Amino acid sequence: MPLDDTSALDPYSARVVQAFDRAGPAVVHVAVLDAQGRPRGQGSGVIYTPDGYALTNSHVVAGAAKLQASLTDGRTTEATLVGDDPPTDTAVLRLAGDGLPHAALGRSADLRVGQLVVAIGNPLGFTCTVTAGIVSALGRTLRTRSGHMVDSVIQTDAPLNPGNSGGPLVAGDGTVVGVNTAMIAPAQGICFAIGIDTAIWVATRLMRDGRVRRARLGLSGQTVPLDVRLRRRHGLTQSSGVLVAELLPDAPAARGGLAAGDIVVALDGTPIGGVDELHRALTEEKAGQEVTLSVLRAAEMQTIRAVPASA
Repeated sequence: MPLDDTSALDPYSARVVQAFDRAGPAVVHVAVLDAQGRPRGQGSGVIYTPDGYALTNSHVVAGAAKLQASLTDGRTTEATLVGDDPPTDTAVLRLAGDGLPHAALGRSADLRVGQLVVAIGNPLGFTCTVTAGIVSALGRTLRTRSGHMVDSVIQTDAPLNPGNSGGPLVAGDGTVVGVNTAMIAPAQGICFAIGIDTAIWVATRLMRDGRVRRARLGLSGQTVPLDVRLRRRHGLTQSSGVLVAELLPDAPAARGGLAAGDIVVALDGTPIGGVDELHRALTEEKAGQEVTLSVLRAAEMQTIRAVPASA
């Protein structure tokens, strides 16, 4: 059977082969080296532009002095870190060389639960390995190694192993719909990928600015339950809020009048039920713009106005 002939295959196998044939050549093995050129780790990546930009995971390239990328055609090339964003576990590399293959990008927003997906990567050093599964769930929230929460994460049962990190999750038509990032051990068939919509949003900003700008208030807090009587008294719909544990001196929250012991329950009228929700609410657009915080102080509702800084 010719290599490009899938007519003799069953429909499922044909789709997997098609996905691999279209995206596989753009998958790279990422070698992480120290200053002396000794290996410190490895992962995967996928080239997504004709001029050699590649996506991978932030945790793959963390602490690297040098990076090297190996293509499926046997070429090895130097890779430069353009930028990385630990909160979304996303990084962008620039590969040296001409005529590099690149994968087509899809839209993670168009995925359906039950849809066929293929993971391509280099698990445990076995280059260009393919596993297949389905989209198990959409809209998951995943805590990255940096402690941040990422929304709209894809859950799949396409098996992943160490070394798959940073490789593409590919739909049956061969388009990249996610960047594989994590598995739950010792569970079987519970793996996660950053949606390509999120990854490209981050990558665009890394290519433009070298980092992703976010807003910050300058406080540390913890999620705490709210007393039922307080909720009823103040008409609160959520069952928890953010207890302010500490304020950075001269930071936006402190300058706005927030105090340790306050409980943040809303930002610009949107209920805040915990630390992760507060992080998600502090988007790039809010940096430099006044926001209104609703806080409980000694059981009384207070309004605090602050101007978040760029983080």
